[in-house]
Amino acid sequence: MGWKGTVRSIGAAVRAAERDAKRRQRDLERQQKQYEKMQELEQAAYEVEVYENHIDVIQSVHKECTPPIDWNKISSSTQPIEPQRKNDNESEARKSLESYKPGFIDRLFKREEKKKALLSHKVDVAIKKDQANYKASVSKWEKETEEWKESVAIAKALLDGEAEAKIEAIDNLQPFSEISNLGSSLSISVHDNGTLEATINVHGTEIVPSEAKSLLKSGKLSVKKMPKGRFNEIYQDYVCSCVLRVGNELFSAIPDNLVIVTAIDDLLNSQTGHLEEAPILSVAVSRSTIERLNLGAIDPSDSMDNFKHNMSFKKTEGVHSSVSPNV
Repeated sequence: MGWKGTVRSIGAAVRAAERDAKRRQRDLERQQKQYEKMQELEQAAYEVEVYENHIDVIQSVHKECTPPIDWNKISSSTQPIEPQRKNDNESEARKSLESYKPGFIDRLFKREEKKKALLSHKVDVAIKKDQANYKASVSKWEKETEEWKESVAIAKALLDGEAEAKIEAIDNLQPFSEISNLGSSLSISVHDNGTLEATINVHGTEIVPSEAKSLLKSGKLSVKKMPKGRFNEIYQDYVCSCVLRVGNELFSAIPDNLVIVTAIDDLLNSQTGHLEEAPILSVAVSRSTIERLNLGAIDPSDSMDNFKHNMSFKKTEGVHSSVSPNV
């Protein structure tokens, strides 16, 4: 399979493996169309479910990942086999011509020559068909060969640790679409020592709701300011979940065994009184460690203890910017 075919198949696999929270989110979006027709209590229940699902979605970003690409297999793959010219249609047409024996009706109406001319014309048509088929197969083979050469070239470059190849692979695969849909943005860089670092701007205050929704005993909607401790817990889980997802996606896209993932956000600078972009979490994510984790069952914040990382977090104060951008 060529480079572009690999990308297409990966996208299909990710969609098929969509986690429960995302499927439920899609169901709720469909229900939104019926919202205006709901009674007050039904609307309240719906709003609470949407709220709870959103919390579930942002705390479970790490539970999905693109299937990994086997770059070793691609680098050692063989070139597509060049097609051979075939004359199957011509052979069949000539067989019909050579085996033609006029029957009684053909002799009676003197149609032997006309029938032979028709069969001879079919031979000419068959020859042209064989030529067209061969031309089409050569064209397909040339395209597949070019894709194969491109795939092998980038595979070998990745296995050699070339920085440009890493950037190209990630740009082509675009594995961070869900994180982008949540509002986060991401940039990639490669350090002089070859280590790749992904920097993700999590926009946490835009993603984590500032209000909590619940149902009263009467079934009516209750909307309150989210307790600071609860907000900080969700915020931390969201940030850590995104970092895990980014690290895992990078391992699926490139053959590196260690990547740095740094999360940044706009935080209040107490000296200036202004919001400034600052690192809040930096993690050295190793392939061997993340492969040992049961990502479907872990607490994303607790899981950081499995990695070398820098993060300053207090339940009452949240995440601080006292983090070096590189671990």
